[in-house]
Amino acid sequence: MSIQEKVLEQFDTATKEKKNNEIIVYNDDVNTFDHVIETLIYACDHTPEQAEQCSLIVHYNGKCTVKTGVYDDLKPRCSMLVEAGISAEII
Repeated sequence: MSIQEKVLEQFDTATKEKKNNEIIVYNDDVNTFDHVIETLIYACDHTPEQAEQCSLIVHYNGKCTVKTGVYDDLKPRCSMLVEAGISAEII
């Protein structure tokens, strides 16, 4: 194995270990804008402006990444969204 291959392998391993996950929220015909905005503020620590922008992106694009981070931080946040009736998943 060449030095270049070793460096690339080490870089790839480090990148995978630090990779952030994402919470994706999906559009539905059930939840109101106000409900989604309030829940994003509560569950994801969004500012009102961030939550409003995300809700508009979800509405017009069908989905939006609302939070990125390590899985252990995102898991309870995603659970709060789902418990509030919002379609969300961690990828």
